[in-house]
Amino acid sequence: MRTADEQIKAVLDGSVGYERGLDALTVAPAADVDPALFAAVRSACSRLFERGWQPGELHRVAGRRGTVAHTQLVTDAVAAHLRQFKPALVDPRWRAQADALGATVWWGADERYLDGLAARWRVDRVEVLDTVLVLLGILRTLPPIEVLAPPPGTVQAAAARPSNVDVRLLDRVRALLAKAESTTYPAEAETYTAKAQELVARHSIDEALLVARGAATDVVPFARRIGVDHPYESEKAALLDAVAGANRCHAVWSPELGFATVFGFDTDIDAVDLLHTSLLVQANRAMSAAEPPGGKAGRARLKTFRQSFLVGFAVRIGERLSQAVASAALPPDTASDLLPVLAARDAQVRETMERVFPRTVRGRGTRVDSDEGWDSGRAAADRAALHRS
Repeated sequence: MRTADEQIKAVLDGSVGYERGLDALTVAPAADVDPALFAAVRSACSRLFERGWQPGELHRVAGRRGTVAHTQLVTDAVAAHLRQFKPALVDPRWRAQADALGATVWWGADERYLDGLAARWRVDRVEVLDTVLVLLGILRTLPPIEVLAPPPGTVQAAAARPSNVDVRLLDRVRALLAKAESTTYPAEAETYTAKAQELVARHSIDEALLVARGAATDVVPFARRIGVDHPYESEKAALLDAVAGANRCHAVWSPELGFATVFGFDTDIDAVDLLHTSLLVQANRAMSAAEPPGGKAGRARLKTFRQSFLVGFAVRIGERLSQAVASAALPPDTASDLLPVLAARDAQVRETMERVFPRTVRGRGTRVDSDEGWDSGRAAADRAALHRS
């Protein structure tokens, strides 16, 4: 007779049929099965954390490939993982993601964790076992990815990286973008968005000026993975690339995992994240208002319209963001000092990207099959607001 660990492994390896394996685990003593299943989830997540995955990323991929219940299991696995480490041994960025998920140990003994889930979810034990097994299957398919933040317990995590994030600036940008998303007047939205981009560009110039004058020397580039949701992931990734490029960042798109890795300095990456999120909201709203009727006959036309709309929107937004950056001109008396610093910062970002991704493949351009969608997308981009505060 197999132990609980052996039975779980047999189900995941496929040497035992899924339904048969689930039935066997259901009738086996809960005192043996439940701790083994929870330990398997913790072990699988811990292994992925060591291989580059961070809490928010694992939570997101669990939701993409599974259900909300699977994301809740990941959140609990994060909480269980963190309780092993002293706070000083957890990187602040890692901790921030765990806090954003609300990762806390709400259960008592691990042996009773699955019982607690059944009570929380108001489902029977069989459904809980099924959910856990499916999550374990999802986790087994995930490959190692680039380590962007040291996992908990590593020596490097003991010392927090200095951050150059200006919280007040980001608050102003968020506020501007919130106004851009809420207004029903395109001209207002455009003004708010452009103002946000100019604020970010000027902050980046001010930061470079401090470096040029020797007042800031410990700022280094970093990287963040930003999720890109389906449908039309490639088109949305193109928008993210346009926003990144306008903000002195570089993006690498990983379509198989549904995220892009954005390289740059902290505040610049924050701006990219905020602007991309806001522009997606504006694009979707404009697209819904402009798209042709759907239905069976128009379904193919609707799809090509949306794809072309998002491509046109991304291209035009890239142009407009570049114009907004140009509006934040270098102070005349500092240009000779700043230009070499800006070039050096860009080289630092590129070097960081090439160290993490030594081999990248240039993606193929997205095909535009709907002139109507392209024109509508560019028109919507002209109306989009470019900032938040």
